[in-house]
Amino acid sequence: MYSTRTTPIVGRGSSTSSSTSISTTAAVSLFNHPHFIINSNSSTLSLISRRNHNPFTNNKLLLIRPKPRPRPPLTFSPLMQMQDCTVKMEVDVPVSVAYNCYSDRESIPQWMPFISSVKVLEDKPDLSRWTLKYEAFGRDIQFSWLARNLQPIPNKKIHWRSLEGLPNSGAVRFFPKGSSSCLIELTVSYEVPQILVPVSSALQPFLQSLLLRGLERFSNFAKSRRLDTTS
Repeated sequence: MYSTRTTPIVGRGSSTSSSTSISTTAAVSLFNHPHFIINSNSSTLSLISRRNHNPFTNNKLLLIRPKPRPRPPLTFSPLMQMQDCTVKMEVDVPVSVAYNCYSDRESIPQWMPFISSVKVLEDKPDLSRWTLKYEAFGRDIQFSWLARNLQPIPNKKIHWRSLEGLPNSGAVRFFPKGSSSCLIELTVSYEVPQILVPVSSALQPFLQSLLLRGLERFSNFAKSRRLDTTS
């Protein structure tokens, strides 16, 4: 971009200045003209014939610099977008039993392989602190977060989101399959931690296998809990 200041011009072959004017943009286009040069005298910009130019006068060639273009504002995007992982499994317990077992958050480490502890806050039972510990991809992985359980739908849905620590959220949905079994659908949404970015392409199938293994163990856990309550 160039400024659009207009200045008086001395035409070719004229001994007196004319009243015509051009913008500095046009002046730049004439800078390399074979017959004219740009001349400045005080604050006046003019064109003079090259053959009449006296290099020993006080006039100096004016170099017109373009105005710097404004830089676009910096924008920042997260390192990785949230990724979703969903698994499903049918378990041989009534939907009410499965729902009650999954609602017991502090028992989740008994059947979910990568969760080492869950502690429900006594003064705020909708909040819980989670710790993940697992060895994978040649690393000892450990993360923690504070999660809030959102308003559940009894025997249908449990869902949560993290408030601090490892960004994640998820939902467990329960679908009755007759009077003695149900289908469980578990969805976990997570942001890939920076330490695992190099293996992010392998992370989702790995997590999917862990969640499936967890639901298999949950099925046995729920069956044993059902037997305990009926005996």
